[in-house]
Amino acid sequence: MHRMAILWQRGKTHDLAKTFTAMIYVASSWRNPYYEDVVKRLRQEGQDVYDFRNPPHGGAGFHWTDVDENAPHWTFREYEEGLRHPLAERQFKADWDALMQADTCVLVLPCGRSAHTEAGWMAGAGKRVIAYIPEMVEPELMYKLFDQVVGSLEDLVKCFAK
Repeated sequence: MHRMAILWQRGKTHDLAKTFTAMIYVASSWRNPYYEDVVKRLRQEGQDVYDFRNPPHGGAGFHWTDVDENAPHWTFREYEEGLRHPLAERQFKADWDALMQADTCVLVLPCGRSAHTEAGWMAGAGKRVIAYIPEMVEPELMYKLFDQVVGSLEDLVKCFAK
């Protein structure tokens, strides 16, 4: 059985002969093997892409272990304090500013809580959200909240055609 290239799309079909530039927030995981290819390809296509792994303030992004090597074993109270750490505040501001400026979120699976929170916020703010699922995972009904669900990098690129 052949899988449809674009699994779900709300709204109008786009004329694939024209393209437009978007400010894209790519939401994913540090462990996602597809993330770098998505960022690179969208930039090659002329899109403005926020890369949380290489934030505008420099450095190599945010890791909780930069705050405290013991972060994976924190108590709730330690986590609550960690949220106020200057490094956490700095990265949150960079991510938040990018979310506010972006008109589109690309959720790249597999990913976890943060990426889904970012995509959910974007959808709730009325911004465009595209879920890119390069490896089929368990179906998720609530992805119907998103504007499109695609299964290939080529189909993701086509989403930015007018």
